[in-house]
Parts: sequence; C-alpha cells; structure tokens
Amino acid sequence: MYVVVLPEFGLVVDPMTGIVTTAGESFAPIIEKVAELEDISNDLVGMLSGEGNFLASFPGREKSLVIAGSMNAVWYGMAIGLLIAAFVVFHLM
Repeated sequence: MYVVVLPEFGLVVDPMTGIVTTAGESFAPIIEKVAELEDISNDLVGMLSGEGNFLASFPGREKSLVIAGSMNAVWYGMAIGLLIAAFVVFHLM
C-alpha cells in the first residue's frame, strides 16, 4: 500500500516506513545527469586555481589556464606600459 505524492514524477510514500520512493520508475537517467553536473561544477571550482585535470570539459588541458592567464597578463602589461610611455612622451613634448 502506497500513497501517491507526486504522480508526474512517479513518487509514492510508504506510510509504514515514511520513505518516499519511486513507483516502479527508475531515476537512473536523472542520477547520471546529476553526476555529470557534479563533474562540471568541480571543473568550475578547479578553474579558480588554474591547475588540475578537468573531468567534464576537455582532457589533456592541465596547464591551459595557467598559460592563458600569463599570456593575458603579458598583453595587458604591454598595453598599460605603452600607455604610460605615451603619457610620458607627450608630457615631455
């Protein structure tokens, strides 16, 4: 004997134990998607350090964020340095 909780999701409750369970439907596809989302969220958190192996994105890109960040810093450093140099040159004229 079960009591229907959410018929659109196939959830029922066993009144003797008080446990919500499925009514013969499998949650395996949903659990697989949740596991994939956990891998993606772990990759996002791992990107903050810039090192590590990304499980859900692209394999073999362990140092890609470190290299991209250093190249970004080089280009911004050159742009700001040239801007300061231009201010100094125009100030001396």
